Amino acid sequence: MDNSVEKVVLEEVTNNFSIFSLFFDADVIVKIVILMLIFASVWSWTIIFSKFSSLNSLFKDSNDFEENFYSSDTLQKLSKKLGSHPTHPLESIFFSAMSYIDKIKLTTSNKNYEFKKNLCERIEKEMVIVGERELTILNRNMNFLASVGSTAPFVGLFGTVWGIMNSFTAIGLSQNTSLAVVAPGIAEALFATALGLIAAIPAVLAYNKLNDKIYNFSNKVEIFTTEMMIIISKEIYKE
Repeated sequence: MDNSVEKVVLEEVTNNFSIFSLFFDADVIVKIVILMLIFASVWSWTIIFSKFSSLNSLFKDSNDFEENFYSSDTLQKLSKKLGSHPTHPLESIFFSAMSYIDKIKLTTSNKNYEFKKNLCERIEKEMVIVGERELTILNRNMNFLASVGSTAPFVGLFGTVWGIMNSFTAIGLSQNTSLAVVAPGIAEALFATALGLIAAIPAVLAYNKLNDKIYNFSNKVEIFTTEMMIIISKEIYKE
């Protein structure tokens, strides 16, 4: 008889401490905190998978483009080979420079030294602007990961503090300090902290890794812009 009663009690305790029970039995404020953290975690993972996928693809496409770029005889031949629809930042920079050169050639026949110098400066500015625009797109949603990584633990901690306050209030009202009264409220409260850490840790790790990848790609963009500008300058001053 005692064993059966003990078994029933254990089952009730187990049910009370399941994840769903912790959520549904929690205070409204704690529930809001938990839902916010779940949303932050899900959205963070969406960004993480999307960013890693796009960056890996970007590095591959950029490496292929660089091979074509450095093996091509002239920029004009490469431009015809690639078409007119850029698929990644390096191509966007390349096409912006080539379209600017073609536009200038159509509108003027002046080819003195001062003109060539100004033309090179304008082309370089155009390439830099396009490069910065592309890098801005790459950095999109990175602030969200940084925010989740830095604030999620504190949001979870707020839920924990609020839950513990409610637990102590319940103890005072019931005038019962037994573990059966205290434990559920504390468990609900600590659940919020756990979710905060679950949301924050992957966000921080992913942010650092993605930030490193974006930094490396920005260096690639900068180097490509400089090298292409050297090639363009040589062609312009030869004419």
